[in-house]
Amino acid sequence: MIGQGTWYIDDAHRPTAIAALRCGLDLGMTHIDTAEMYGDAEIVVGEAIAGRRDEVFLVSKVVPSNASRAGTVVACERSLTRLRTDRLDGYLLHWRGSHPLEETFAAFEHLREQGKILSWGVSNFDVPDLEEAWKAGGQDRIACNQVLYNLEQRAIEHSVLPWCEAHGVATVAYSPFGHRNFPDAGSPGGRVLAEIAANHQATARQVALQFLVRQQSLFAIPKASTPLHATENAGAGLLRLTDDELRRIDSVFPRGPMPERLPML
Repeated sequence: MIGQGTWYIDDAHRPTAIAALRCGLDLGMTHIDTAEMYGDAEIVVGEAIAGRRDEVFLVSKVVPSNASRAGTVVACERSLTRLRTDRLDGYLLHWRGSHPLEETFAAFEHLREQGKILSWGVSNFDVPDLEEAWKAGGQDRIACNQVLYNLEQRAIEHSVLPWCEAHGVATVAYSPFGHRNFPDAGSPGGRVLAEIAANHQATARQVALQFLVRQQSLFAIPKASTPLHATENAGAGLLRLTDDELRRIDSVFPRGPMPERLPML
């Protein structure tokens, strides 16, 4: 599945960002991800989904410094106001911080019981963190783990993705095109992507995105700065890569050795 991510948006680019999000909704990308730390992104999302809230699976995140039991509730209320909604479909702890997970998850459960969030999860959690979260929050409570995942950063495939699959936790990939380092067209990997794209009358980015969501448990939330970019992202969902094409991509973008810690932006 392919959704829509958001980031810091300045006033000059706000109308285009709103148009991109609305275009994505029109094309079926109904999962919209944002966070309280992304500047005015929540406000922009609220404007984009006005009148269309029931179409959207809306996710936001609390920063670790706010993730005490009381602070999480206050942060969620603030996000709901900025998003102009009465509920979040998913609410995540943005990354592991100093507040005990039991406090954060107790707040999540309180918010869920009130109907202000419908599910909750985590972000940037490695397997030891996930194991602790599983015990602290209770089995089958963690809806998803949002992690860095792109062709150049495939670390989650070693242990995080298998753990999530074994425990019924969805894996949501942020920065699926990397951070300003998408493979250059002249690089070996870029050439492979271009060749496969040509076979499908697609783009290299569409091929890369489809590779990342090749398994049912994988979701991706690419950002789109314009309606054109949103249209390109949505088109990736229509691709069907062959086993040989998947093997070619896998060989030219090897996942590498397992890191000591999960990478994050």
